[in-house]
Amino acid sequence: MQPNRYDATRAGQGETLYDAGLREHFGRVYNMMALGLLVTGLVSYVTAMSPALFESIHGTWMGLIVALAPLGILFFGLTPNRVMTMSMTAVNGLYFGLTALIGLSMSYIFHAYTGESVARVFFITAATFGAMSIWGYTTKKDLSAMGSFLMMGFIGLLIAMVVNMFMGSTMLGFIISGAGVLMFTLMIAFDTQMIKSMYHPANGTDVNQRMAVMSALSLYLDVINLFQFLLSILGNRN
Repeated sequence: MQPNRYDATRAGQGETLYDAGLREHFGRVYNMMALGLLVTGLVSYVTAMSPALFESIHGTWMGLIVALAPLGILFFGLTPNRVMTMSMTAVNGLYFGLTALIGLSMSYIFHAYTGESVARVFFITAATFGAMSIWGYTTKKDLSAMGSFLMMGFIGLLIAMVVNMFMGSTMLGFIISGAGVLMFTLMIAFDTQMIKSMYHPANGTDVNQRMAVMSALSLYLDVINLFQFLLSILGNRN
């Protein structure tokens, strides 16, 4: 039986609309991620350049609150179920509040490392993100099998970091940083493919906008962690 030309045309139009919607969705995700990184960078720099503010955060008990607050937002605020029920204003507010708090915590890097090395590592991180995200978007290989490996690696990394807090081993610290770079480099490709697989026009505009924030958050955290692990290896300390 000959395929119906009308059906083939409709299928082609549907695929074109899907591709256009997917590109728009990723544009929203990348823009949201970039804005989050910008907020983190600005807050971090301004805090580092304000001695009184810097000392109030890193020299007192406030530092502990600033360090733990993002975890509270991640575990109790920006969860998938809550994101789907809150207003978009609240979702965006929590997202940018999280990125600002992380900026406060990361302000130490401008005192611990030279400005030149911070800039260099940032551009290396950006290039790595671009390459891995493109690969995750375009590859035909199913990366979902990496999920279990990455989860086990993340748990192992956390345990090793806690252990090294007591050991203070330089060699173990270098191994942890190397493992962190590998894990979050792969995580970028994995998350990009997962974002692509979850998108569908049938979800509706509202749901896709909320998913875009969650997706941006995943990539944002990948970039932040990759940057910090790379900085610990490649950064020049003051």
